[in-house]
Amino acid sequence: MDTGTHIAMGFGLAGLAYLDPAVSAHPELASAVLLGTLIGSQAPDFDTVLKFRGNATYIRNHRGRSHSIPAILIWTALISGGIYAFFPSVSYLHLLLWTLLAVVVHVSIDLFNSYGTQAARPFSKRWISLNVINIFDPFIMGIHIIGFLFWAAGFAPGHVFSAVYAVMITYIIQRVIVYNKLVNMVKADLGEEGHYILLPTIRWTRWGIVAETPDTSYVGELRNKHIIWHDTFYKKEHNEVIERAQQDEKVQAFLSFTRYPHVYTKKREFGHEVRWIDLRYRTKTHYAFVAIVHLDEQLNVIDSYTGWEYREHKMESKVLVPELVLEKS
Repeated sequence: MDTGTHIAMGFGLAGLAYLDPAVSAHPELASAVLLGTLIGSQAPDFDTVLKFRGNATYIRNHRGRSHSIPAILIWTALISGGIYAFFPSVSYLHLLLWTLLAVVVHVSIDLFNSYGTQAARPFSKRWISLNVINIFDPFIMGIHIIGFLFWAAGFAPGHVFSAVYAVMITYIIQRVIVYNKLVNMVKADLGEEGHYILLPTIRWTRWGIVAETPDTSYVGELRNKHIIWHDTFYKKEHNEVIERAQQDEKVQAFLSFTRYPHVYTKKREFGHEVRWIDLRYRTKTHYAFVAIVHLDEQLNVIDSYTGWEYREHKMESKVLVPELVLEKS
């Protein structure tokens, strides 16, 4: 989920903690738990600092080890231990458990969007994405805001947020049920065996579609149960140019993350361009998550790029300008 939602859930879990008699009876413990749930609800995303080491490092690692089973325990121990150093008179067990819940909730809720996590590490490096809620979900944020208003009005926060989270869990279950029904509808419409996923958007009635058959990939859109197919991609054998470009570390980072790539090549004045796109991230004009490699005629890599770009006209600027390369040579 987005940072704002994780922050809201940190406050919400601090409110829920008032159901714990130890927390409700001890203001100092309540303050410590608030810090624990706030920091714990953000901690797995601290790996965002990897952006400073480049997109490839960030893509390969974000929501990977930081969201794993060992990391959940490490985050919990570090956060609760650090807070306890400033609140030595509180119950460490209660602080530990509420901090643990915040970290677990962060990782768990991230499983339900299309980006997903490697939450099964170290047992599996597979990206788990259930694709039922958007990165930012207005309903989830909205019920938290309502909860905060009731809390500010003097209602018991434990009861308020037990209701908030009961509603949220019901909502997510409902989204899972709707998702499965819509996937079956899309399968019936296309009429081909394969792997189908829907991609949630900020609008409840609009979903992206990716359908993969053995020989073809289809990208479409679902609007109010009306299916629109936009693009068809035919799979092809890799040639020498693609094989050479695929050795680039930025491409490898891209491919380690996406399960829905499509690659194509273009002859350029300087040699070859190879571009991979992630079929999940279609905009009105192009596919926003890409890996691009420029190679010369001898298949030496001139430059490469991987990352998100939501403006088509900016794509060319992500790799060295071919004319400048030719001038330098």
